Amino acid sequence: MLYAAILFIVTYLLMMIFQKWRPLIALVSAGIFIGSGMLPYTDLLEAVDFNVLLMIAGTMGTVSLMIDSKMPALLADLILEKVPNVKWAIISLSLFAGLVSAFIDNVATVLMIAPIAIEIAKKLKISPVGMIIAIAVSSNLQGAATLVGDTTSILLGGYAGMNFLDFFVYKGKPGIFFAVELGALCAAALLLILFKNATERVEAGERTKVLDYVPSYLMLANILLLIGASVFPEKPALTNGIICVGVMIVGMIYSAIRDRSILPAKKMLWELDFATLLLLFGLFIVVGGITKMGVVSAIADFIARISGGSVFLVYTLLVWASVAFSAFIDNIPYVATMLPVTQGIALAMGVDPTLFYFGLLSGATLGGNLTPIGASANITGIGILRKAGYEVKNRDFLRIGVPFTLAAVIPAYIYLWVFYA
Repeated sequence: MLYAAILFIVTYLLMMIFQKWRPLIALVSAGIFIGSGMLPYTDLLEAVDFNVLLMIAGTMGTVSLMIDSKMPALLADLILEKVPNVKWAIISLSLFAGLVSAFIDNVATVLMIAPIAIEIAKKLKISPVGMIIAIAVSSNLQGAATLVGDTTSILLGGYAGMNFLDFFVYKGKPGIFFAVELGALCAAALLLILFKNATERVEAGERTKVLDYVPSYLMLANILLLIGASVFPEKPALTNGIICVGVMIVGMIYSAIRDRSILPAKKMLWELDFATLLLLFGLFIVVGGITKMGVVSAIADFIARISGGSVFLVYTLLVWASVAFSAFIDNIPYVATMLPVTQGIALAMGVDPTLFYFGLLSGATLGGNLTPIGASANITGIGILRKAGYEVKNRDFLRIGVPFTLAAVIPAYIYLWVFYA
């Protein structure tokens, strides 16, 4: 067990230091776990959650097709036609970013909406820094709202056997979706205060023309099929993954027929985030290895002991430790590692793990907004601003990120305790 623990710690430290090489580090570590026998070959297929990997890959492909169709840009234009000034433009675009990111990758959401905010700022001759930061943190906020909203949500769904509807109603109680939305409303109210002086009038430009409505129908079909699959309790383990990849393949075939070329289909494949997929593949094996060697059980038992059997203390520790960790490290490896630990804590204490699962997900997802490097959406937004010639200082981000995070996490923290304690 000691060697497995040391290898895991070294792996995690290397991933934190050399972030560009995280997939390779995870794969090398996975190879060591398998080659050394700490994870037997016979347990390899059980350790890797192929359903999660297929869901992520399929959703990425369909999303790329939808972005190219310009539908999200049109929806943003329609919103801008209804707002009177910059303050409400920021709030509306932030809420829209949150809505979109509940179904589309957070980074993709920022890439779609940030250019609109920059155009508004150029027309009014004001700085877009605050607007882009608000859009980025709002995009990151909603990732935990649905099964397909973020990689961490898909990880939880795969690990806990949760389907699409479970995020809305779980075990007869309102699900984590409503905890996230409560946090989003409180955070939006905070943005109103932060941008109360942004009263410049907004004039909507020419509406974006949608190039193709079929990708939007495919995205809707993907969601409806996931909802439909939720009705069947005894379904194959790969059901959700097959649905997502199946819809992506339909999109690839359609785009090839539409353009009479395989180039659009190739583009969809190239836009898949293979780095994330390989990272997760390696992490599944690494986590499977430390689980097999008893490291996860030891950590879970230790946390259960120091908590003195207090569910409230463990829940509080999970939420706020997750917020703190995800402010500086990527939440994907963190959640992948902590899910089995969280289940182990619940088993050691003899309680239902739901409260701990939801606390882990909400803290790890929402906590990324504390710092500029806490979430990929934040890094992307700052990169867009720098490319446009705007310098983003830490205090510029923290002025919005810290109160936004607290306004979102605290209501969700209370909500989950009330319904699931």
